[in-house]
Amino acid sequence: ISVRGMSYSAAALWIYSAIGVLTCGIVPLLCRWIPRWKIAWTMKQVPLGDADFVVMVDEFGTIAVEEVKRRFYGGTLESIFGSLTRKGPLQDHNDDVVTSLSMFSHRYYRFVYHPYLEKFLPNACWMDSGWTRSPLSIRSGLSYDIRDLRSTIFGDNSIDIEEKPIAKLLFDEVLNPFYMFQVGSVILWCFDNYYYYASCILIISISGIVETLVETRRNTRKIKEMAHFTCPVRILRDGAWRDGAAEDLLPGDVFEVAPRMHILPCDAVLLEGDCIVNESMLTGESVPVAKTPVVPAVFGKMRLASSTFGSDIAKHVLFSGTKLVRVKKTSPGFGGSHWLGLEPRTGAGMPAKATAMVLRTGFNTTKGALIRSILFPRPNKFKFYEDSFRFIGVLAVIAVFGFIASIGNFLRLGLTPHIITVRALDLITVVVPPALPATMSIGVSFALARLRKRHIYCISPTRINVCGKINVMCFDKTGTLTEEGLDVLGVRTVDYDSCEFSKLQENPELLPMGVSAVPSAPSSAFSSLCVLHALATCHAVKLVEGQLVGDPLDVKMFESTGWALEEGEDNHDPLAPGKARPAMPVPTVVRPPHASRFTLDAAGGVNVYELGIIRTFDFSAALRRQSVVAKRLGAKYNEVYVKGAPEAIRELCFADTIPRHFDQALLEYTNHGYRVIALAGKPLKMAWPKLQRLKRDAVEQDLVFLGFLVFENKLKPTTAPVLDELRSAKIRQIMCTGDNVLTAISVGRECGMVPEDMQVFVPRLIRPKEAAPPQQLPSNTAATAEEMQEQQEQYCHWLHNYTNADMSLATSGNYCVAVTGEVFRFMMDEAPEITVGRMLMRGAIYARMSPDEKAELVEKLQGLGYCAGFCGDGANDCGALRAADVGLSLSEAEASVAAPFTSHSTDIQCVLEVIREGRAALVTSFSCFKYMALYSIIQFTSVSLLYEFGGGLGDFQFLYIDLFIIVPLAVFMGRTPAFHRITPKRPTANLMSKRVLTSLFGQIIINSGIQFIIYRLVKQSPGYTLPVRKDPTDLDTLLILSFENTALFLSSSFQYILVACVFSIGPPYRQSNLRNQGLVAACTLLVLFTVFITLWPNQWASSVFELVDVSSGFRRTVVVWAVANLALSSVGEGWVFPWLAPTMAKAARIVKYLARRHLFRNARRYYTELSSSADDRGPAADRSGNSGVSGEAIGGSSSSSTRLQISLAKRLDTRAADYAASGGGQGASTSANGSASATIGGGSDMDPACADADLEDGRVPPTWEEIARKTDIKPYKRILREMGIPAWY
Repeated sequence: ISVRGMSYSAAALWIYSAIGVLTCGIVPLLCRWIPRWKIAWTMKQVPLGDADFVVMVDEFGTIAVEEVKRRFYGGTLESIFGSLTRKGPLQDHNDDVVTSLSMFSHRYYRFVYHPYLEKFLPNACWMDSGWTRSPLSIRSGLSYDIRDLRSTIFGDNSIDIEEKPIAKLLFDEVLNPFYMFQVGSVILWCFDNYYYYASCILIISISGIVETLVETRRNTRKIKEMAHFTCPVRILRDGAWRDGAAEDLLPGDVFEVAPRMHILPCDAVLLEGDCIVNESMLTGESVPVAKTPVVPAVFGKMRLASSTFGSDIAKHVLFSGTKLVRVKKTSPGFGGSHWLGLEPRTGAGMPAKATAMVLRTGFNTTKGALIRSILFPRPNKFKFYEDSFRFIGVLAVIAVFGFIASIGNFLRLGLTPHIITVRALDLITVVVPPALPATMSIGVSFALARLRKRHIYCISPTRINVCGKINVMCFDKTGTLTEEGLDVLGVRTVDYDSCEFSKLQENPELLPMGVSAVPSAPSSAFSSLCVLHALATCHAVKLVEGQLVGDPLDVKMFESTGWALEEGEDNHDPLAPGKARPAMPVPTVVRPPHASRFTLDAAGGVNVYELGIIRTFDFSAALRRQSVVAKRLGAKYNEVYVKGAPEAIRELCFADTIPRHFDQALLEYTNHGYRVIALAGKPLKMAWPKLQRLKRDAVEQDLVFLGFLVFENKLKPTTAPVLDELRSAKIRQIMCTGDNVLTAISVGRECGMVPEDMQVFVPRLIRPKEAAPPQQLPSNTAATAEEMQEQQEQYCHWLHNYTNADMSLATSGNYCVAVTGEVFRFMMDEAPEITVGRMLMRGAIYARMSPDEKAELVEKLQGLGYCAGFCGDGANDCGALRAADVGLSLSEAEASVAAPFTSHSTDIQCVLEVIREGRAALVTSFSCFKYMALYSIIQFTSVSLLYEFGGGLGDFQFLYIDLFIIVPLAVFMGRTPAFHRITPKRPTANLMSKRVLTSLFGQIIINSGIQFIIYRLVKQSPGYTLPVRKDPTDLDTLLILSFENTALFLSSSFQYILVACVFSIGPPYRQSNLRNQGLVAACTLLVLFTVFITLWPNQWASSVFELVDVSSGFRRTVVVWAVANLALSSVGEGWVFPWLAPTMAKAARIVKYLARRHLFRNARRYYTELSSSADDRGPAADRSGNSGVSGEAIGGSSSSSTRLQISLAKRLDTRAADYAASGGGQGASTSANGSASATIGGGSDMDPACADADLEDGRVPPTWEEIARKTDIKPYKRILREMGIPAWY
């Protein structure tokens, strides 16, 4: 965003106002539509510190003018900008006192002026430097003095959307260029006595304005209700808890997270206690998420400039707008006893409250950022919308020419200035129909309605047309391609005597209750470990209202044991008399199905068997593991259990506890699509206080490998059929998941995303220690080499063609690439663009991808020219869903801001529906646009022919054409449903393409030509009389009653109907027009009525439409020509124009080639002549080089001019030589010895000098077919061509 400081110029502002009054507001209206004119006219640029206004221009070219407000402020510079200025050359000024604060707001961002940097900085990324310097001090909250200062900077904690008054909304809507054009047209028609037509258009316009106002008001209020929230909170101020409102919260405030707080009012970091929240409003996934107290290291990694956080930080953050499911005060936070001492009621060893500290408020929160994205969506760069305005400009140019021609014709006829002005201006309204922009959205409206019936909701209607251009679709795996839940297949434990895996055990009750002797440690120390204990304790499952909530994998794992879970109660009063104070928080307890609950009364019971979960280390995406410390009732030792990715757990275990066939068993399961979790554990003898201070690294080391937990993740029934239809439509499919790469490959093969006969290459990064080539093996280790060869063959056997050791797949071409997140990150950071492009074109599966990397993948695909879609469950795919051209979230939540499209269905069948409707809407938009454009040209032709003798169309003739023919047909054209099958060829999205323009101009020639024929034939019909005015002196009106008027009105009425039939496209993008009952009925009735008034007009029809009595023979001629018109238009649209468009395109490229060839030939000849001339003058110039200053001055101008001409000609010749060397820019060149060299994306047009250069260098000149071939193709198509990848891929 560029920001310029501006102030009004008093003199320029006065002149601007005066001109506005003199022009009756026309100049201010134009400046409203083009704001840079007013800025350049009335403002002057000043330094930002002195500016009264700022002019902001964003990356899309949108201009906004915001007023700078100044307020008194008495705080330091650091209190305004926080940690932003803590480092750097200006850190010595942090304690400087700022007395005046300059700030402005733009799109609900607040910017504050920095006096030393001399720029405005956003306060959205503000962070108190004390949070990282002394994090333990944040628990004390804010004082009232600091509160007053921060209130000036941040304002209230509210997402309050400005609701414009009705008057302002009406004013803004009426001043829209579209409605201003209609207002001018209505005024013009009233001057021309077209009262009926003007009244109808005025009523329609007012109805449209009212409907828009009501819809805008409704949407604004809906968003406002969704955004605004307030609740009572308890805030810690000056060391005392005080009641307040959510609006009073400021960054740094400490507040109580109470159960009555159903919706969280701000972004906050949890200090004490633990919470369970529902973040479906943000992510679209309704699975409850557990939040744990923050640790000091988190503040150092926290970056508030981003609206979202990584998973390692997000687990401590309570996000604004999310629902609080449960809160418990069971954990004292990282402040420990120091924080417990802050409260008078914390002698129990646990906090009296669950507390949190405010990070961000208002629109700076994650919810605020999402609301802002709804209010200010990114401009749609879809080419169709840009081209539509260009074409309207072309129509306007035609209207101007018609305007000038009609003025000349009216002056020739001697009409009055009034009629000349009115009728000439009316011609503009004929060429540029006022209803043109409205009809372009008809297809989108019907497509949205059809999607809504299928429970697919859209918050960005302009994306509907984009859906029709999708050519690559990315899918998340878990919950998208496969079922949401995982089913436990079984557990494989370890027999330590034989160091082998036991058989798969599906019944947890039959699992061994302990491990056998482990070579690395005494058996007595490890005898308490139990795989069943690991399954029952190593999770983050919570109990909410009797239901188990948490990660689906954890819930399935715990449910498979059949054990019961009970969380510690925290509703006791620590100071209540007669109640014992517990020495520590009550842990979560798990017990077997038939075990009794431990109570003090039954302390000696024999059936009591419980495990308490004392310490939990949450799952870390970086470490890829989770661990807990548990203790069995009455046991001497604590038990540590760790679960996670097998490759991560293996590194933490004793080597002699790893089974011999670890890799083989892992590959066997992952290759068949199962998800494998490794389990490990160890005993730990340590007191509870010391255990709470223990570091994670000390817990997760020296472990005993316990076994594999195998999950089965089934494909959804609709996954394979949907992907098969996408593949038949040549829409590329990509899997993008966070799961294991081999599991992803197996799922890809099972669903058909990767064909069975296609090999998959899994690249990996080679560490320096792994880079030693095989040749360096000692010669006396033949047995070792043979063993390695055997292991390699066995490894390849399990991979089932997933990897080919001899690298033959690289030359076969029939392969794809499965990229891990590690390799993807390396390629993005280190590899050249050409290599990245090749990887993206070969990549079919991307595994172990983080949410940010998923979004980056989508952006890279878009950079190659793809129109990319992404389908996910909305949980960790929000970034990719927003980055994609079409993001589709599978969520049972209501239409959320996680993606433009939200489907309540959980299968990917909705992807096909969205693509079908997108193609139907895109084709409908093109059809309606072409129909409205041709309608205006047909009417322009009729009116222009009638203007020849001062005639025109009547009031009811215009009314019948526009309201009874055009409007119904344009509306019903959009009601044709989408075709049931997706075809490989996508509809064009370029309105200025040769195919569209050929069709449009071809139809213009046919229909205008037939009107000319009818115009000539009517003059030869029996009974024809020249058009004569009843009153020859009446030159202030047009002549309506005439043979020409009747003939052109009747023939054009047929044309408006038949053109609608021709342009209403059916298969393969929409169903047959016969299925569109409204269109069929409208066309039938209109044809019958038009035939009636043509062949058998009664007195009423002749009177209303002002028709003259032409001969019956001519009436039949009009019908015959209407049938011929339909035949010509249908044949042209169906066969002639589709063939003619590419032929003309090739011809245009050949003409371009010949013209540029001629230009470069002359340039080369000119360069040769100039070089020869310079060489002839060279010695003389050298001899006179020391002859004095006067000689250099005299010859300086001529010499520099010659050098400039030589330089220009040389550049042209060099460019020609470059073209010749590259074989004419076709992306491949053939050297003299016949070897071919390929280039990536060789993106130049055919070289005009190729013929000469090729003959001189001995190369074969390009053929005419090569010259006519299209070269301006998208980057991904160039890479496909260069790599020889099949077209479907």
